[in-house]
Amino acid sequence: MIGNFIADHIRGNHYKEYSNEIQQGVFLHRAIDTYTDAHVIVRKSKRRLHKRYGHYNGVIIDIFYDYFLAKNWASFSEVPLKIYTDYIYKLFQKKSPELPIKSQQFIKYMTEYDLLFNYQFKEGIEKVLQGMNNRTKGKSQMHLAIEDLQELEHEFEDDFTLFFKDLVAFTNLKLEKHKANL
Repeated sequence: MIGNFIADHIRGNHYKEYSNEIQQGVFLHRAIDTYTDAHVIVRKSKRRLHKRYGHYNGVIIDIFYDYFLAKNWASFSEVPLKIYTDYIYKLFQKKSPELPIKSQQFIKYMTEYDLLFNYQFKEGIEKVLQGMNNRTKGKSQMHLAIEDLQELEHEFEDDFTLFFKDLVAFTNLKLEKHKANL
């Protein structure tokens, strides 16, 4: 879980500075990113977005899919979302000193705003999109993507549901291969 979380903050082969278990999380995260970017359903979702977002459309779809995951959490886990997110925050805070600076900063932000829990609400997604737009100094226009979500929510949710089934199967296969290689 830690490796998966910090993967976006580790460049090149700097993953070698971490334990084997964390390295495996980094590799899994990278494999999921590659799989997601190439998936036909994800590409379909990206095409649904307004053209103004350009190469930021993948980030927007990731955020939308996080929204649908959180919104429908009870369909995917027996553990209530609040219990799960609180556990994640505690785990990440405990491990924070060992992690990249960007990960440490994001943990503080994520915990302070209860980001993982609030992904289930459109208001939470709107704040995330606004924050991402601010980070790009307005170039991404991501703050406008809430309109795309509101207009095409059912289509995006159908895309997510189909994609997520494939992603779970892909991830389970990767994890099985990893266990077989131990």
